[in-house]
Amino acid sequence: MTHPASHPPFFATTRWTLVCDAAQGGDTRAVAALGDLFATYWQPLYRYARRLGKSREDAEDLVQGFFTHLIEQCALRDTDRNKGRFRAFLLASFNHWIINSWKHASRQKRGGGIAPLSFDWHSAETGLKLEVADERSPDRLFDREWALTLLEKVLGELEAACRAEGGAAQFDQLKPCLTADSSRIPYAELAAGLGLSEGAARVAVHRLRKRYRAFLTAEIARTLASPAAVEEEMRALFAVLAE
Repeated sequence: MTHPASHPPFFATTRWTLVCDAAQGGDTRAVAALGDLFATYWQPLYRYARRLGKSREDAEDLVQGFFTHLIEQCALRDTDRNKGRFRAFLLASFNHWIINSWKHASRQKRGGGIAPLSFDWHSAETGLKLEVADERSPDRLFDREWALTLLEKVLGELEAACRAEGGAAQFDQLKPCLTADSSRIPYAELAAGLGLSEGAARVAVHRLRKRYRAFLTAEIARTLASPAAVEEEMRALFAVLAE
């Protein structure tokens, strides 16, 4: 296993403009967009709390209470865009919340300026029960959870787009090709299953993989201040998954 110090920076730059806009108050779109990010990436925080030994009930209250607290103006006004990574910002803030705030505030009525977030706690818990013993720290596992959550979201969006366009059957056939080594893709078998020539099957795989990368790039860019950092973040994403 590689030493943590050798890992490339993961999600190196925060989309601090979004955070700071939400902190100013009065911009309901910024607050709603920030809430959307939280709704997407809550699960890594929940599992992080569980790996720290928190009960299911406490972990649920921690995550819900934390997001309510963070979206409040008084919490976001103190953010520093020089702190760097959105992932690191969330985790550091969550740890502070665990230590100093949750016993007094986590069971308060939730709201914080956005509609209450609906989380699938059962799904998050099931994933914990299925995972094998892992020697990595909760922090490193949080990185991996974040990356897996991002890829799952992107795959879901791509699938929804293909189905909306009437390409459900083709997507189901080609989905395994998105992560397969190009040299091992059974193009002849795919062509037969889809009723296409082998050349047409190769084109279809290429287009789907290109579209998947475009969806992934767009999602990563949501957590960045600068589009120039996307490629670096893409490399970091797959590096943490390769551990």
